[in-house]
Amino acid sequence: MPTLTIRNLDDATKQGLRLQAARHGRSMEEEARTILRQAVGESPAQPPLDGVGTRIHAHFARLGGVELDLPERADQPQPPDFGETAR
Repeated sequence: MPTLTIRNLDDATKQGLRLQAARHGRSMEEEARTILRQAVGESPAQPPLDGVGTRIHAHFARLGGVELDLPERADQPQPPDFGETAR
């Protein structure tokens, strides 16, 4: 795979790329590749990374979901009373 070196990149641009990559959970190199792909109209070879919760939801969403009948609780636990007590 070819390599591209970008010289004379100002500090503000590099810092912006670093922050944007962090927001997307990617390395700076992957963020730059994604930006370049979008600029030339190519779609990325792999889908963007999502959080683990999003990926789990997407995986199980194909099953159509599950509805559970949960019984109602007859007696709710009472919170402790931290008021003044006799010693």
